Amino acid sequence: MPTLRLALSQVNPTVGDIAGNADLVRSWTRQAADAGAQLVLFPELMLTGYPVEDLVFRRSFVAASRAAVERLAADLAADGLGEVPVLVGYLDADGPPQVSGDAEAGRGARNAAALLHRGVVVARYFKHHLPNYGVFDEDRYFVPGDMLTVVRIAGVDVALTICEDLWQAGGPFAAAREAGVGLVVNINGSPYELNKDDIRLPLVRRRAAEANATIAYVNMIGGQDELVFEGDSMIVTADGELLTRAPQFVEHLLVHDVELPAATEPPAAETAAGLRVVRAALDGVPPTPTGPAAVGGLIEPVADEAEVWQALVLGLRDYVNKNRFPSVVLGLSGGIDSAVVAALAVDALGPDRVVGVSLPSQHSSEHSREDAADLAKRTGLDYRVEPIQPMVDGFLANLSLSGVAVENLQARVRGVILMALSNQEGHLVLTTGNKSELAVGYSTLYGDSVGGFNPVKDVWKTLIWRLAKWRNRDAERRGETAPIPENSIGKPPSAELSPGQLDSDSLPDYDVLDPILIGYVDGDLGRDGLVESGHDPAIVDKVLRLVDTAEYKRRQSAPGTKISMKAFGRDRRLPITNRWREHG
Repeated sequence: MPTLRLALSQVNPTVGDIAGNADLVRSWTRQAADAGAQLVLFPELMLTGYPVEDLVFRRSFVAASRAAVERLAADLAADGLGEVPVLVGYLDADGPPQVSGDAEAGRGARNAAALLHRGVVVARYFKHHLPNYGVFDEDRYFVPGDMLTVVRIAGVDVALTICEDLWQAGGPFAAAREAGVGLVVNINGSPYELNKDDIRLPLVRRRAAEANATIAYVNMIGGQDELVFEGDSMIVTADGELLTRAPQFVEHLLVHDVELPAATEPPAAETAAGLRVVRAALDGVPPTPTGPAAVGGLIEPVADEAEVWQALVLGLRDYVNKNRFPSVVLGLSGGIDSAVVAALAVDALGPDRVVGVSLPSQHSSEHSREDAADLAKRTGLDYRVEPIQPMVDGFLANLSLSGVAVENLQARVRGVILMALSNQEGHLVLTTGNKSELAVGYSTLYGDSVGGFNPVKDVWKTLIWRLAKWRNRDAERRGETAPIPENSIGKPPSAELSPGQLDSDSLPDYDVLDPILIGYVDGDLGRDGLVESGHDPAIVDKVLRLVDTAEYKRRQSAPGTKISMKAFGRDRRLPITNRWREHG
């Protein structure tokens, strides 16, 4: 059986940075060639970044992508890398955008892959299955492909596929089996969700069995607005053996030698599983290197809390760095949410790029002030204290306010201060409201909700506590100072906007609240389903009323890293004006 040395390039492209992404391909191809690779794989839409969203409709952008893939082929040859086949995702089009007046049936923008060899594009593939659920809108943007591209490389027939092709039965993988290929490569922009790695491996095994072929699965890493990609690239044989698996959340070149069946003589013209089979063959591919076999190794997935923490750190780091913010600023209340966000920010950016501001009022307890100062000392961030009471008093001297209006005024004064520091010093303001608070509207518009990014937007309150405890244990395991004060973890949560105020004055305890919210928001259970699950009907009615009436607040909330199956914003889209209610 022939042996093919594969190089899976798990890299971090940036949307719109076509030149920079092409440079990534060139540098990582150099590393792969130095490792003796005979086929180098890059992620979905590598050249443009992913997802490109409505940039698809901009014809200048499509033209730039198409020109870049041709130029990249030539540049790789000029770099002395032309003999190594390189598969790269890019944006193509064979007709006008589907939304334009001159649109043509069956033609338009394509989510494409190009195989580059000896200075030219030798084969192309257009994604067949287009996802249109959750965060995906690919039916809006692309026209599906109707062919399977099979390329003979070093004596092995290799089928090209893209992302969602793997997630659906039939189509390209069924066609690959009928076409008799030995290897199916699948390039991905597959966003992270907690426990998705547990789903992915069984899925790859099912498709490997369906295709009766080894699968090389490569996924990008990095943050793109609300999405974060974790990598988890792998190679799985036709009988389900996991040969090698890359680490999560880091750039990585996974190089592995794979024994594959030799190609056989194909029919002159063929279709398979309803797809046209288009074949090509490459000459001059470097031979398999002699000496010890390349072994990529097996990286075991980490615990849930570690996985989520890495996702949040990477999502925050890339949002800040790719948007070229020099630093971040956030309010430090001494509570658990701001403590976790501060620790995430320090892990993502380093303490010299994080400003934490204590904003005490007359209702701020001494222990909360001390806890904020303690966190700053533990993490080394830039710590400042800006008392808000004089400013609040100035408003109250000119406005007749009471009750909730006074509570919200305090939060809004804090928001004004943080935004002023942002304007003056260039920081990105981080807001710190967790998913439980966003769900029930437990926040002040233009107050504690102010900010450009929310690292914990998709993190339930009960998970916030788990993350804090895990991060401290991890620090202690490494002999480092635990970043989050135990007082912040252990004390009852409070907004401290009125004397003796606790979250439990307005909300059920979070260990009661979160399961209801998870069922309603993530699981789309109605009132009856939640009650049948064992939740108290009166509490269910209260919680659902809070969630339904807070949609207008969520619509105005900052973006934040998605880690769940259904994040507010990209995943869960409900009308603000909406009279439907789940009645008891």
